[in-house]
Amino acid sequence: MKQGTILIADDNRNILTTVKMLLENVFQNIVAIASPANIPTRLREDRPDVVLLDMNFHSGINNGNEGLYWLREIKKARPATEVVLFTAYADIELAVTGIKEGAADFIVKPFDNEKLTETLSKAYEKTKKGSGTADAGGRESTMFWGSSAVMENLRLMVEKVSATDANILITGENGTGKEVLANEIHRLSNRSARQMMPIDMGAITETLFESELFGHVKGAFTDAKADKPGKFELAEGSTLFLDEIGNLGYALQAKLLTALQRRSIVRVGGSTQIPIDVRLVCATNCDLQLMVKEGRFREDLLYRINTIHLHLPPLRERKGDVAALARIFLGRYANMYNKPEMNFSAEAEEKINSLPWYGNIRELQHAVEKAVILSSGSVIDANDIDGQDAQKAKPMDEVQTLDEMEQRLIEKTIHDCDGNLSQVAFKLGITRQTLYNKIKRYGL
Repeated sequence: MKQGTILIADDNRNILTTVKMLLENVFQNIVAIASPANIPTRLREDRPDVVLLDMNFHSGINNGNEGLYWLREIKKARPATEVVLFTAYADIELAVTGIKEGAADFIVKPFDNEKLTETLSKAYEKTKKGSGTADAGGRESTMFWGSSAVMENLRLMVEKVSATDANILITGENGTGKEVLANEIHRLSNRSARQMMPIDMGAITETLFESELFGHVKGAFTDAKADKPGKFELAEGSTLFLDEIGNLGYALQAKLLTALQRRSIVRVGGSTQIPIDVRLVCATNCDLQLMVKEGRFREDLLYRINTIHLHLPPLRERKGDVAALARIFLGRYANMYNKPEMNFSAEAEEKINSLPWYGNIRELQHAVEKAVILSSGSVIDANDIDGQDAQKAKPMDEVQTLDEMEQRLIEKTIHDCDGNLSQVAFKLGITRQTLYNKIKRYGL
């Protein structure tokens, strides 16, 4: 059923004609203009729900400033109208800037007909919904944003980019909640009707990588007793979350890049190209730019996964949020362990706010759970809070085993490196995969 009004602004009349034909069965009213000077008049008279806006109008000028200027003018005149940017591949970075300034999405020329129609239809639905952040799957948010300025800025960015299909890279220290943020992005996306597919890249061995991600056919190897789809196929139409992307070996990075570039995969032992439609979200606590300089991460893969970069700040930079988050955990664990109506004393809250929490949210959560379990009353005192200052390594003369010595050394190095596991592995003289396995082994 045709509904809504779209305004198409592009100086290429052949493109105007082609796009109008494509959208005749989608939109009730289609307004096409070749000059951006007519945009204000068309906004007043036609009141479009969606604008498809070219980034460059004058021959020889390709810096995208015209598109960004008219994007701002459209959003000032009609804030509820969604704008989709029309851009050449070389100007994707400008389109990302446009998204930060309020655009709903962008389409790269030369465009795919189905992708263009789908993107513009989604933009129209977003206009009709108002905020465009409803979760089609009906799931509630598990993200705690808090009230700190740094998290408010992040929240606004997430709301802008979630409804697009742009690939997102989430960075942050261990325990900051990168997977929780990935879930929130998926919840707010147009793909939320299907479950997000998470993959821990640090836990996949090199020999199983292709089978896990791309699947295999029967007989591809000894234990391949039946055809098996990989994670890319299972995430079709949804979000694929690649956690610990920095732990992916260099040789395997090329295989992932090929799948992303071709938008298709081939199962191990097979020969058929299988198209994939996934939204990619990656996360890491590594400095990928540094890894690129050191030759440990492919620069072309970084560009592919880093269309939008979101950084989760450590808990010590969210001072106003720490006590509030601790109270959430207190309520959760008080109910879990049948200890209702528990509270923190003023001294306990003061201690919670003063600790650095180098393990971030994960460390705070464990500390509150431990305090609930061990507390004999309804009030948790400062002495019940076992934070970072109470987790200092034992003196070496108190260490009993080699395992305990290794655990203490890893703990200290993680602390000294502020949670940067690449630096930790370098200082300890081991690979990141070995470090990752030891962290899991010792529960760090």
